Amino acid sequence: MSHDVAVIGAGPNGLAAALTMARAGLSVRLIERNSTIGGAARTLELGYPGAIHDVGSAVHPMSLLSPFFNEIGLRERVEFAVPEISFAHPIPDGRAGIAWRDLARTVEDLGADGPGYRRIIGPVVERMAGTTDLLLHPLLRAPRQLGALSVFGLRAAQLMIPGLGTGELATAMIAGCAAHTAGGGRGPAATGAGLFLAASAHSGGWPIPIGGSQAISDALAAMFTQAGGRIELDSEVTDLAQLPEKTVLFNTSPEAMASIAGGVLPPKYRKALTGTRRAPGSCLIHYVLNAPVPWRNQELADAGTVHLGGTAAQIGREERRVRTDVSDAPYAIVSQPSRFDPSRAPAGKHVLWAYCHVPNGTPADLTAVMNRQLEAVAPGFTDTIEYSQAVTAPGLASQNPNLVGGDLSGGVTDMRGMLIRPTLSADPWRTPAKGIYLASSSTPPGPSVHGMSGHLAAQSALRHEFGIRS
Repeated sequence: MSHDVAVIGAGPNGLAAALTMARAGLSVRLIERNSTIGGAARTLELGYPGAIHDVGSAVHPMSLLSPFFNEIGLRERVEFAVPEISFAHPIPDGRAGIAWRDLARTVEDLGADGPGYRRIIGPVVERMAGTTDLLLHPLLRAPRQLGALSVFGLRAAQLMIPGLGTGELATAMIAGCAAHTAGGGRGPAATGAGLFLAASAHSGGWPIPIGGSQAISDALAAMFTQAGGRIELDSEVTDLAQLPEKTVLFNTSPEAMASIAGGVLPPKYRKALTGTRRAPGSCLIHYVLNAPVPWRNQELADAGTVHLGGTAAQIGREERRVRTDVSDAPYAIVSQPSRFDPSRAPAGKHVLWAYCHVPNGTPADLTAVMNRQLEAVAPGFTDTIEYSQAVTAPGLASQNPNLVGGDLSGGVTDMRGMLIRPTLSADPWRTPAKGIYLASSSTPPGPSVHGMSGHLAAQSALRHEFGIRS
Protein backbone atom coordinates (compact mmCIF):
# COMPACT_ATOMS: atom_id res chain seq x y z
CA MET A 1 0.00 0.00 0.00
CA SER A 2 1.35 3.39 -0.97
CA HIS A 3 1.74 6.17 1.59
CA ASP A 4 2.62 9.82 1.13
CA VAL A 5 6.14 9.19 2.44
CA ALA A 6 8.49 6.26 3.04
CA VAL A 7 11.39 6.56 5.47
CA ILE A 8 14.15 3.96 5.29
CA GLY A 9 15.93 3.20 8.57
CA ALA A 10 14.41 3.40 12.06
CA GLY A 11 17.34 4.87 13.95
CA PRO A 12 16.88 8.16 15.84
CA ASN A 13 17.10 10.27 12.68
CA GLY A 14 14.71 8.04 10.75
CA LEU A 15 12.27 8.12 13.65
CA ALA A 16 12.59 11.91 13.86
CA ALA A 17 12.02 12.29 10.11
CA ALA A 18 9.00 9.98 10.14
CA LEU A 19 7.50 11.68 13.19
CA THR A 20 7.97 15.14 11.67
CA MET A 21 6.17 14.08 8.49
CA ALA A 22 3.37 12.33 10.39
CA ARG A 23 2.84 15.34 12.66
CA ALA A 24 2.34 17.39 9.49
CA GLY A 25 -0.65 15.21 8.64
CA LEU A 26 0.94 12.92 6.04
CA SER A 27 0.67 9.13 5.85
CA VAL A 28 4.11 7.70 6.55
CA ARG A 29 5.63 4.25 6.75
CA LEU A 30 8.97 3.63 8.40
CA ILE A 31 10.93 0.66 7.05
CA GLU A 32 13.62 -1.10 9.13
CA ARG A 33 15.83 -4.02 8.10
CA ASN A 34 16.36 -5.23 11.69
CA SER A 35 13.81 -6.90 13.93
CA THR A 36 14.00 -3.98 16.39
CA ILE A 37 13.97 -0.22 15.96
CA GLY A 38 16.63 2.14 17.21
CA GLY A 39 19.70 1.77 15.01
CA ALA A 40 22.62 3.05 17.07
CA ALA A 41 20.21 3.77 19.96
CA ARG A 42 19.23 0.18 20.76
CA THR A 43 19.53 -1.83 23.97
CA LEU A 44 19.73 -5.62 23.89
CA GLU A 45 20.52 -8.64 26.02
CA LEU A 46 23.68 -10.00 24.41
CA GLY A 47 24.74 -13.16 26.16
CA TYR A 48 24.46 -12.83 29.91
CA PRO A 49 20.89 -13.44 31.12
CA GLY A 50 19.29 -10.39 32.67
CA ALA A 51 22.00 -7.93 31.60
CA ILE A 52 21.11 -5.40 28.91
CA HIS A 53 23.62 -3.41 26.90
CA ASP A 54 23.49 -0.33 24.70
CA VAL A 55 24.74 -1.62 21.37
CA GLY A 56 25.56 1.89 20.13
CA SER A 57 25.34 5.15 22.03
CA ALA A 58 24.93 5.03 25.81
CA VAL A 59 25.12 8.59 27.18
CA HIS A 60 23.11 11.37 25.57
CA PRO A 61 24.18 14.99 26.16
CA MET A 62 22.36 16.16 23.04
CA SER A 63 19.07 14.59 24.11
CA LEU A 64 18.51 17.47 26.54
CA LEU A 65 19.72 20.14 24.12
CA SER A 66 18.12 19.03 20.85
CA PRO A 67 15.58 21.62 19.62
CA PHE A 68 13.49 18.84 18.08
CA PHE A 69 13.47 16.67 21.20
CA ASN A 70 12.52 19.70 23.28
CA GLU A 71 9.75 20.60 20.84
CA ILE A 72 8.14 17.16 21.06
CA GLY A 73 8.62 16.86 24.85
CA LEU A 74 10.93 13.86 24.83
CA ARG A 75 12.05 14.45 28.40
CA GLU A 76 8.46 14.05 29.58
CA ARG A 77 8.34 10.62 27.93
CA VAL A 78 11.78 9.24 28.85
CA GLU A 79 13.16 9.01 32.36
CA PHE A 80 16.79 10.08 32.52
CA ALA A 81 19.35 9.69 35.27
CA VAL A 82 21.59 12.73 35.18
CA PRO A 83 24.76 12.08 37.21
CA GLU A 84 26.09 14.92 39.33
CA ILE A 85 29.46 14.20 37.69
CA SER A 86 29.03 14.37 33.92
CA PHE A 87 32.47 12.97 33.17
CA ALA A 88 35.79 12.31 34.83
CA HIS A 89 39.27 12.23 33.32
CA PRO A 90 42.21 10.64 35.20
CA ILE A 91 45.75 11.45 34.05
CA PRO A 92 49.00 9.53 34.72
CA ASP A 93 50.19 11.64 37.68
CA GLY A 94 47.24 10.37 39.74
CA ARG A 95 45.03 13.45 39.47
CA ALA A 96 41.58 13.33 37.89
CA GLY A 97 39.56 16.13 36.38
CA ILE A 98 35.99 15.95 37.67
CA ALA A 99 33.38 17.67 35.50
CA TRP A 100 30.54 18.29 37.93
CA ARG A 101 27.26 19.52 36.48
CA ASP A 102 27.88 22.54 38.69
CA LEU A 103 30.55 24.57 36.87
CA ALA A 104 31.55 26.47 40.02
CA ARG A 105 32.24 23.22 41.85
CA THR A 106 34.28 21.96 38.89
CA VAL A 107 36.37 25.13 38.87
CA GLU A 108 36.96 24.90 42.61
CA ASP A 109 38.03 21.24 42.41
CA LEU A 110 40.47 21.98 39.59
CA GLY A 111 42.49 24.28 41.82
CA ALA A 112 45.13 26.13 39.82
CA ASP A 113 43.58 24.89 36.57
CA GLY A 114 40.13 26.15 37.55
CA PRO A 115 40.31 29.78 36.41
CA GLY A 116 41.53 28.80 32.96
CA TYR A 117 38.80 26.18 32.60
CA ARG A 118 36.17 28.72 33.64
CA ARG A 119 37.58 31.31 31.23
CA ILE A 120 37.14 28.90 28.31
CA ILE A 121 33.99 27.00 29.27
CA GLY A 122 32.03 29.53 31.34
CA PRO A 123 31.01 31.96 28.57
CA VAL A 124 29.80 29.08 26.38
CA VAL A 125 27.70 27.65 29.23
CA GLU A 126 26.16 31.09 29.78
CA ARG A 127 25.09 31.20 26.12
CA MET A 128 24.21 27.53 25.72
CA ALA A 129 20.83 28.13 24.08
CA GLY A 130 22.38 30.24 21.35
CA THR A 131 25.32 27.88 20.93
CA THR A 132 22.96 24.92 20.57
CA ASP A 133 20.93 26.77 17.96
CA LEU A 134 24.17 27.50 16.10
CA LEU A 135 25.69 24.00 16.19
CA LEU A 136 22.61 21.81 15.84
CA HIS A 137 21.82 23.39 12.49
CA PRO A 138 23.87 23.56 9.27
CA LEU A 139 26.99 25.69 9.41
CA LEU A 140 25.96 27.38 6.15
CA ARG A 141 22.89 28.89 7.80
CA ALA A 142 22.96 32.55 8.78
CA PRO A 143 23.30 32.46 12.59
CA ARG A 144 20.44 33.87 14.62
CA GLN A 145 22.58 34.22 17.74
CA LEU A 146 25.53 36.41 16.78
CA GLY A 147 26.59 36.85 20.40
CA ALA A 148 26.82 33.10 20.92
CA LEU A 149 28.72 32.74 17.63
CA SER A 150 31.32 35.33 18.55
CA VAL A 151 31.83 33.96 22.08
CA PHE A 152 32.03 30.35 20.91
CA GLY A 153 34.40 31.20 18.06
CA LEU A 154 36.71 33.17 20.35
CA ARG A 155 36.91 30.41 22.94
CA ALA A 156 37.52 27.75 20.29
CA ALA A 157 40.29 29.88 18.79
CA GLN A 158 41.91 30.26 22.21
CA LEU A 159 42.02 26.49 22.61
CA MET A 160 43.87 26.21 19.29
CA ILE A 161 46.62 28.71 20.17
CA PRO A 162 49.63 27.21 22.00
CA GLY A 163 50.41 29.08 25.19
CA LEU A 164 46.81 30.06 25.89
CA GLY A 165 45.96 26.74 27.51
CA THR A 166 44.08 26.03 30.68
CA GLY A 167 46.59 23.91 32.61
CA GLU A 168 47.45 20.27 32.03
CA LEU A 169 44.45 18.72 33.79
CA ALA A 170 41.80 21.06 32.38
CA THR A 171 43.33 20.81 28.91
CA ALA A 172 43.16 17.02 29.14
CA MET A 173 39.48 17.23 30.11
CA ILE A 174 38.62 19.30 27.05
CA ALA A 175 40.79 17.10 24.82
CA GLY A 176 38.91 14.06 26.11
CA CYS A 177 35.66 15.66 25.00
CA ALA A 178 37.12 16.59 21.60
CA ALA A 179 38.29 12.99 21.09
CA HIS A 180 34.69 11.80 20.94
CA THR A 181 35.25 12.95 17.36
CA ALA A 182 37.58 10.21 16.13
CA GLY A 183 40.89 10.84 14.45
CA GLY A 184 42.67 13.44 16.58
CA GLY A 185 41.74 16.46 14.49
CA ARG A 186 43.31 19.76 15.55
CA GLY A 187 41.15 22.06 13.45
CA PRO A 188 38.17 24.24 14.31
CA ALA A 189 35.58 21.50 13.84
CA ALA A 190 37.14 19.06 16.33
CA THR A 191 38.03 21.85 18.74
CA GLY A 192 34.53 23.28 18.53
CA ALA A 193 32.93 19.87 19.06
CA GLY A 194 35.05 19.31 22.16
CA LEU A 195 34.22 22.75 23.53
CA PHE A 196 30.48 22.25 22.94
CA LEU A 197 30.50 18.80 24.55
CA ALA A 198 32.48 20.01 27.55
CA ALA A 199 30.11 22.94 28.03
CA SER A 200 27.10 20.62 27.85
CA ALA A 201 28.47 18.83 30.93
CA HIS A 202 27.65 21.98 32.91
CA SER A 203 24.41 22.83 31.12
CA GLY A 204 21.93 20.07 31.89
CA GLY A 205 24.58 17.37 32.18
CA TRP A 206 25.14 14.08 30.40
CA PRO A 207 21.99 11.99 30.89
CA ILE A 208 21.64 8.21 30.90
CA PRO A 209 18.18 6.93 29.90
CA ILE A 210 16.59 4.55 32.37
CA GLY A 211 16.15 1.21 30.62
CA GLY A 212 18.83 1.99 28.07
CA SER A 213 19.09 4.03 24.89
CA GLN A 214 16.21 1.96 23.56
CA ALA A 215 13.92 4.10 25.75
CA ILE A 216 14.58 7.10 23.49
CA SER A 217 13.86 5.12 20.32
CA ASP A 218 10.74 3.55 21.81
CA ALA A 219 9.38 6.94 22.87
CA LEU A 220 9.87 8.35 19.36
CA ALA A 221 8.24 5.26 17.84
CA ALA A 222 5.25 5.55 20.18
CA MET A 223 4.71 9.18 19.19
CA PHE A 224 5.01 8.23 15.53
CA THR A 225 2.42 5.45 15.69
CA GLN A 226 0.12 7.66 17.76
CA ALA A 227 0.32 10.17 14.89
CA GLY A 228 -0.85 7.44 12.51
CA GLY A 229 2.52 6.19 11.29
CA ARG A 230 3.28 2.60 10.35
CA ILE A 231 6.50 0.72 11.18
CA GLU A 232 7.64 -2.29 9.13
CA LEU A 233 10.38 -4.43 10.71
CA ASP A 234 12.54 -7.11 9.08
CA SER A 235 12.10 -5.31 5.75
CA GLU A 236 15.18 -4.43 3.76
CA VAL A 237 15.01 -2.03 0.84
CA THR A 238 17.62 -2.78 -1.81
CA ASP A 239 16.06 -1.01 -4.80
CA LEU A 240 13.99 2.14 -5.04
CA ALA A 241 11.63 0.24 -7.36
CA GLN A 242 10.37 -1.63 -4.27
CA LEU A 243 8.71 1.57 -3.02
CA PRO A 244 5.55 3.06 -4.56
CA GLU A 245 5.92 6.28 -2.53
CA LYS A 246 6.90 9.40 -4.44
CA THR A 247 8.78 10.88 -1.47
CA VAL A 248 11.48 8.79 0.22
CA LEU A 249 13.77 9.82 3.06
CA PHE A 250 16.93 7.74 3.57
CA ASN A 251 18.21 7.36 7.12
CA THR A 252 21.08 5.36 5.64
CA SER A 253 24.69 5.87 4.79
CA PRO A 254 25.32 7.91 1.64
CA GLU A 255 26.84 4.80 0.07
CA ALA A 256 23.64 2.80 0.72
CA MET A 257 21.48 5.54 -0.75
CA ALA A 258 23.67 5.57 -3.86
CA SER A 259 23.15 1.82 -4.21
CA ILE A 260 19.40 1.85 -3.62
CA ALA A 261 18.50 5.00 -5.55
CA GLY A 262 21.40 5.09 -7.98
CA GLY A 263 19.15 4.79 -11.00
CA VAL A 264 17.56 8.19 -10.41
CA LEU A 265 20.56 10.09 -9.03
CA PRO A 266 22.87 12.03 -11.38
CA PRO A 267 26.32 10.40 -11.74
CA LYS A 268 28.15 13.38 -10.20
CA TYR A 269 25.98 13.32 -7.10
CA ARG A 270 26.20 9.53 -6.86
CA LYS A 271 29.99 9.83 -6.97
CA ALA A 272 29.90 12.32 -4.10
CA LEU A 273 27.88 9.84 -2.04
CA THR A 274 30.16 6.87 -2.70
CA GLY A 275 33.20 9.06 -2.05
CA THR A 276 32.19 9.91 1.52
CA ARG A 277 35.35 10.32 3.60
CA ARG A 278 35.22 7.91 6.52
CA ALA A 279 36.38 8.49 10.10
CA PRO A 280 38.17 5.79 12.09
CA GLY A 281 36.06 2.90 13.30
CA SER A 282 35.49 1.74 16.85
CA CYS A 283 35.79 -1.42 18.91
CA LEU A 284 33.04 -1.60 21.53
CA ILE A 285 33.28 -3.91 24.55
CA HIS A 286 30.33 -4.89 26.73
CA TYR A 287 31.11 -6.11 30.24
CA VAL A 288 29.15 -7.78 33.04
CA LEU A 289 30.94 -7.39 36.37
CA ASN A 290 30.42 -9.10 39.73
CA ALA A 291 31.24 -5.91 41.64
CA PRO A 292 31.44 -2.16 40.98
CA VAL A 293 34.53 -0.95 39.14
CA PRO A 294 37.25 -0.62 41.84
CA TRP A 295 38.40 2.84 40.83
CA ARG A 296 41.57 4.01 42.55
CA ASN A 297 39.98 7.46 42.75
CA GLN A 298 36.54 6.79 44.22
CA GLU A 299 35.07 9.98 42.72
CA LEU A 300 35.13 8.20 39.37
CA ALA A 301 32.41 5.85 40.67
CA ASP A 302 29.95 8.75 40.58
CA ALA A 303 30.79 9.76 37.01
CA GLY A 304 28.41 8.69 34.27
CA THR A 305 31.30 8.73 31.79
CA VAL A 306 35.05 8.28 32.28
CA HIS A 307 37.62 9.26 29.65
CA LEU A 308 40.85 7.26 29.61
CA GLY A 309 43.94 8.14 27.64
CA GLY A 310 46.07 10.47 29.69
CA THR A 311 47.13 14.00 28.87
CA ALA A 312 45.94 16.03 25.91
CA ALA A 313 49.22 15.31 24.11
CA GLN A 314 48.85 11.56 24.67
CA ILE A 315 45.24 11.56 23.49
CA GLY A 316 46.07 13.55 20.37
CA ARG A 317 48.98 11.29 19.49
CA GLU A 318 47.03 8.06 19.87
CA GLU A 319 43.95 9.42 18.10
CA ARG A 320 46.03 10.45 15.11
CA ARG A 321 47.64 7.00 15.15
CA VAL A 322 44.29 5.22 14.82
CA ARG A 323 43.74 6.80 11.44
CA THR A 324 46.06 4.10 10.11
CA ASP A 325 47.25 1.81 12.95
CA VAL A 326 45.79 0.08 16.00
CA SER A 327 46.94 1.78 19.20
CA ASP A 328 48.20 -0.23 22.16
CA ALA A 329 47.31 2.66 24.52
CA PRO A 330 44.18 4.15 22.98
CA TYR A 331 41.91 6.88 24.20
CA ALA A 332 38.77 5.19 25.53
CA ILE A 333 35.28 6.21 26.60
CA VAL A 334 33.77 4.23 29.46
CA SER A 335 30.25 4.40 30.88
CA GLN A 336 28.87 2.58 33.90
CA PRO A 337 25.07 2.78 33.44
CA SER A 338 24.12 0.23 36.10
CA ARG A 339 25.55 2.62 38.71
CA PHE A 340 22.59 4.89 37.95
CA ASP A 341 20.09 2.42 36.53
CA PRO A 342 19.96 -0.89 38.44
CA SER A 343 17.55 -2.34 35.87
CA ARG A 344 20.48 -2.88 33.52
CA ALA A 345 21.88 -5.94 35.36
CA PRO A 346 20.82 -8.77 37.70
CA ALA A 347 21.08 -8.12 41.45
CA GLY A 348 24.69 -7.86 42.53
CA LYS A 349 25.96 -7.47 38.96
CA HIS A 350 26.97 -4.42 36.93
CA VAL A 351 27.27 -3.59 33.25
CA LEU A 352 30.06 -1.51 31.80
CA TRP A 353 30.21 -0.09 28.28
CA ALA A 354 33.57 0.89 26.78
CA TYR A 355 34.98 1.69 23.37
CA CYS A 356 38.05 3.00 21.63
CA HIS A 357 38.87 3.96 18.07
CA VAL A 358 40.61 1.80 15.47
CA PRO A 359 41.38 2.28 11.78
CA ASN A 360 38.21 2.17 9.72
CA GLY A 361 37.17 -1.41 9.02
CA THR A 362 39.95 -2.98 11.11
CA PRO A 363 38.73 -6.22 12.77
CA ALA A 364 40.92 -5.82 15.86
CA ASP A 365 39.46 -7.07 19.16
CA LEU A 366 40.83 -4.69 21.80
CA THR A 367 39.44 -6.45 24.86
CA ALA A 368 42.90 -7.14 26.31
CA VAL A 369 43.96 -3.54 25.65
CA MET A 370 40.82 -2.15 27.26
CA ASN A 371 41.26 -4.44 30.27
CA ARG A 372 44.78 -3.11 30.70
CA GLN A 373 43.63 0.51 30.39
CA LEU A 374 40.98 -0.05 33.05
CA GLU A 375 43.25 -2.04 35.35
CA ALA A 376 45.68 0.89 35.39
CA VAL A 377 43.08 3.21 36.96
CA ALA A 378 41.04 0.53 38.74
CA PRO A 379 43.39 -2.10 40.22
CA GLY A 380 41.58 -5.42 40.45
CA PHE A 381 39.21 -4.61 37.61
CA THR A 382 39.94 -7.80 35.70
CA ASP A 383 38.96 -9.86 38.77
CA THR A 384 35.45 -8.40 38.56
CA ILE A 385 34.79 -9.51 34.96
CA GLU A 386 32.17 -12.23 34.63
CA TYR A 387 31.39 -11.72 30.96
CA SER A 388 32.61 -9.60 28.10
CA GLN A 389 31.77 -9.34 24.45
CA ALA A 390 33.73 -7.31 21.93
CA VAL A 391 32.07 -5.85 18.87
CA THR A 392 34.76 -5.00 16.33
CA ALA A 393 34.50 -2.26 13.72
CA PRO A 394 33.19 -4.72 11.08
CA GLY A 395 30.83 -6.10 13.73
CA LEU A 396 29.36 -2.64 14.31
CA ALA A 397 28.84 -2.26 10.56
CA SER A 398 27.15 -5.66 10.46
CA GLN A 399 24.76 -4.67 13.25
CA ASN A 400 24.08 -1.31 11.63
CA PRO A 401 25.17 -0.71 8.01
CA ASN A 402 25.07 3.06 8.59
CA LEU A 403 28.28 2.61 10.62
CA VAL A 404 30.47 2.04 7.59
CA GLY A 405 33.71 0.40 8.75
CA GLY A 406 32.64 1.05 12.34
CA ASP A 407 32.51 4.83 11.77
CA LEU A 408 30.12 6.22 14.40
CA SER A 409 30.20 9.74 12.96
CA GLY A 410 28.58 9.38 9.54
CA GLY A 411 31.82 10.50 7.91
CA VAL A 412 34.84 12.61 8.83
CA THR A 413 33.90 15.53 11.05
CA ASP A 414 36.67 17.98 10.21
CA MET A 415 35.63 21.39 8.84
CA ARG A 416 35.50 20.11 5.28
CA GLY A 417 33.46 17.11 6.38
CA MET A 418 30.97 19.28 8.25
CA LEU A 419 30.52 21.77 5.39
CA ILE A 420 30.40 19.17 2.60
CA ARG A 421 27.96 16.70 4.11
CA PRO A 422 27.46 15.06 1.63
CA THR A 423 27.68 18.10 -0.67
CA LEU A 424 28.18 21.83 -0.16
CA SER A 425 24.62 23.11 -0.03
CA ALA A 426 22.29 25.31 1.99
CA ASP A 427 19.82 22.39 1.78
CA PRO A 428 22.11 19.35 2.06
CA TRP A 429 19.31 16.84 2.76
CA ARG A 430 17.66 17.37 -0.64
CA THR A 431 19.14 15.41 -3.54
CA PRO A 432 18.98 16.35 -7.24
CA ALA A 433 16.35 13.61 -7.74
CA LYS A 434 12.71 14.57 -7.22
CA GLY A 435 11.38 13.34 -3.88
CA ILE A 436 14.66 11.78 -2.63
CA TYR A 437 16.23 13.02 0.63
CA LEU A 438 19.14 11.95 2.83
CA ALA A 439 18.21 12.13 6.52
CA SER A 440 21.06 10.41 8.38
CA SER A 441 23.97 11.70 10.46
CA SER A 442 25.87 12.00 7.17
CA THR A 443 23.97 15.29 6.82
CA PRO A 444 24.09 18.33 9.12
CA PRO A 445 24.28 18.75 11.99
CA GLY A 446 26.09 15.40 12.08
CA PRO A 447 26.62 12.72 14.73
CA SER A 448 25.01 12.23 18.14
CA VAL A 449 21.48 11.30 19.16
CA HIS A 450 19.56 14.54 18.64
CA GLY A 451 17.21 13.66 15.76
CA MET A 452 17.99 16.96 14.06
CA SER A 453 19.35 15.51 10.80
CA GLY A 454 16.11 13.59 10.28
CA HIS A 455 13.92 16.46 11.43
CA LEU A 456 15.62 18.99 9.15
CA ALA A 457 15.48 16.59 6.19
CA ALA A 458 11.76 16.14 6.80
CA GLN A 459 11.24 19.90 6.96
CA SER A 460 12.99 20.23 3.60
CA ALA A 461 10.78 17.52 2.11
CA LEU A 462 7.64 19.10 3.54
CA ARG A 463 8.50 22.42 1.88
CA HIS A 464 9.56 21.10 -1.50
CA GLU A 465 7.23 18.13 -1.99
CA PHE A 466 4.08 19.17 -0.13
CA GLY A 467 4.26 22.97 0.20
CA ILE A 468 4.12 22.71 4.00
CA ARG A 469 6.21 25.05 6.13
CA SER A 470 6.47 24.04 9.78
